[in-house]
Amino acid sequence: SSFVPHCVAPAAPSQLAFSTGAAMVRFARFELSSGGPAVYGLLQADGSFNVAEGCPYAGALKDTGRKASVGRFLPPVEPKDILCIGLNYRAHADELKLPYPKNPVVFVKPTTCAAGHGDEIAKPRISEKMDYEVELAIVIGRECKDVTPEQALDYVLGYTCANDLSTRDWQKVPELSGSQWCRSKMFDRFAPLGPVLTTKDEIPDPGALRVQTFVNGQQMQDSSTKDLIFSVPQIISFLSIGSRLQPGTVILTGTPFGVAEGRSPQPWLKPGDKVAVEVERIGRLENTIVEDTSTAKSFFVPAKL
Repeated sequence: SSFVPHCVAPAAPSQLAFSTGAAMVRFARFELSSGGPAVYGLLQADGSFNVAEGCPYAGALKDTGRKASVGRFLPPVEPKDILCIGLNYRAHADELKLPYPKNPVVFVKPTTCAAGHGDEIAKPRISEKMDYEVELAIVIGRECKDVTPEQALDYVLGYTCANDLSTRDWQKVPELSGSQWCRSKMFDRFAPLGPVLTTKDEIPDPGALRVQTFVNGQQMQDSSTKDLIFSVPQIISFLSIGSRLQPGTVILTGTPFGVAEGRSPQPWLKPGDKVAVEVERIGRLENTIVEDTSTAKSFFVPAKL
């Protein structure tokens, strides 16, 4: 059966567009400072939010006119799946001295990685090489399978900012990773999303957006989705081969050059760091890195570096 988060059946492709009278349709999902269940909110010109009613997957959110007092931001949608593309910017592959892939490199993050704007994120106690990765994230609006690149954008709800946090030791050291990336990238809150989703009708060309990262105010990444090896339509089409992409599926599209791993010296993230990622026409997603305070003696075998 199809997965439809929190609301009614998804819209037909021609209906996956928003009309609220706003110049730019951006919505968030958050807990109100007064408590209660999570709500959607429509971003206003002055930066505030109005509480919204309805379902984004049905193609409409109604502005109630009621001002929202945001208690805590959540990801703009509750992710059904988090699918990720690695090594998808030409200059990033160049900085790591790696050849361009012939097909998209795919890995998956569990939904426990999802986090919101403003959330604190623990640096895992078993890693010394935590890294940032600004990414454009696609949000699927209705189920698709076996679609062509020409059809792919018909299934998109919109786009949001993502930070594909990673631990390079657990990604790159064979004794730790077994040559798989998932353990490196699956720590809690390692996929913050938000603060808003911009609907696809407001971003006709997702292949021409500036993407940036700042750590403690210093710019670390500055590129454009023009540098993508595989385009947004190609990524969706590729992932849909024999595979259902359900509403609420979030697809991270890769990161550009400028990661800590590619720098000398390597400025790994540490507790106290404030990390912000920006995607043009969407917004700025900020999180703070904190210490992992657990003292549990969990099983793992350290690498002999």
